[in-house]
Amino acid sequence: MDDVIIVGAGIGGLTLALTLHRAGIACRIYEAAEAIRPVGVGVNLLPHAVRELTGLGLEAALSRVAVTTQEAVFFNRFGQLIYREPLGRLAGFDWPQFSIHRGDLQAVLLDAVTARIGAGRLHLGWRCIGAEPDARGAVARFRRAADDSELPVQRGAIVVACDGIHSVIRKQLHPGEGDPLYSGYNMWRGVTRWPPFLSGASMVRAGWLATGKMVIYPIRDAVDDERRQLVNWVVEIETPHYKRRDWNRPGRLEDFLPAVADWRFDWLDVPAFLRAADTVLEFPMVDQDPLPRWSFGRITLLGDAAHPMVPRGSNGAGQAILDARALADALATHADPGQALQHYEAQRREVTSNIVLANRRNPPDAILREVYLRTGDRPFNRIEDVIAHEELVALSDGYKRISGSSREALGARPG
Repeated sequence: MDDVIIVGAGIGGLTLALTLHRAGIACRIYEAAEAIRPVGVGVNLLPHAVRELTGLGLEAALSRVAVTTQEAVFFNRFGQLIYREPLGRLAGFDWPQFSIHRGDLQAVLLDAVTARIGAGRLHLGWRCIGAEPDARGAVARFRRAADDSELPVQRGAIVVACDGIHSVIRKQLHPGEGDPLYSGYNMWRGVTRWPPFLSGASMVRAGWLATGKMVIYPIRDAVDDERRQLVNWVVEIETPHYKRRDWNRPGRLEDFLPAVADWRFDWLDVPAFLRAADTVLEFPMVDQDPLPRWSFGRITLLGDAAHPMVPRGSNGAGQAILDARALADALATHADPGQALQHYEAQRREVTSNIVLANRRNPPDAILREVYLRTGDRPFNRIEDVIAHEELVALSDGYKRISGSSREALGARPG
């Protein structure tokens, strides 16, 4: 088979390159950025994604730079504990859950690509302007990012668009697609250096969207002489207006701090924590309706280019990693690349579409919504008087089944 052309050196593109290499399939990667820098903030890698990265021999490298997450903890905005559950190996999985800086994850993947595939197969500063089929497979067209000059056409067996939420190839394949759909909630994200809280490896969800919701979890340990952690945080609030989605647009503290100004818990002074932030970014909670198809001839989509979803449930990066495994498996088992793409899409499109829709209807933090509605946004005396423990478990487990991150799903197929 001719080389696979990968457009984009993000998490999906680099994971695909490693998975193809393991399967003995050659590839070349083309990235618009002239240098790969550690941008963004934190991501969570659930056990189903860590399983795939472990299969690529990356668990030890990830564990050195990530926090091995121990538990999920839910609070209302008054600091009252609603529910907690173990995560990763503590929950009985064979793989851990990692909370990690996006830049650290990309660096682990990039180091592995460079060592195994060779730096010469990663082309930086190549901005893709489109792809099309040809007699042998598919071609991708590029311009130089630095000066917009034309670069040589690149031919391969297939072209895989891993070019993210602003995918040029997705727009080419679906020219009539509408604008992103805004959920009505805006999100601010950042990182703060802070002493460990709770277990030191807790993923916290607190409050609710109507009055302000937060997600807080550490992503690096011992970042300074005071042994503080780098802690990732997200604030989400109902907001009528928003700006175009951009993962790296700076945000302003004054736009969201009033919503959580009285959040002073015995384990965290939230206003002080937010004021100490190193980075504040703003991003609207938007997604796009699931596509009827990803593949056209020898061209297909992967990751955010295929299924952009609101950043809930730790599924953005994780689903891209699962896409990469499915596509590499399909190419390794089908002699006809076109048939392989159809098999890949059949494996992944419905699954990811269900996650996009579940994030709209019944997201992983639906526990917070139920308590907010049942209490009328007031403190409770006993959580058992508000919602039964069995219902809390069912809400949590239901989302895991949809996203493929349940223990049952992970036991269903070999690694």
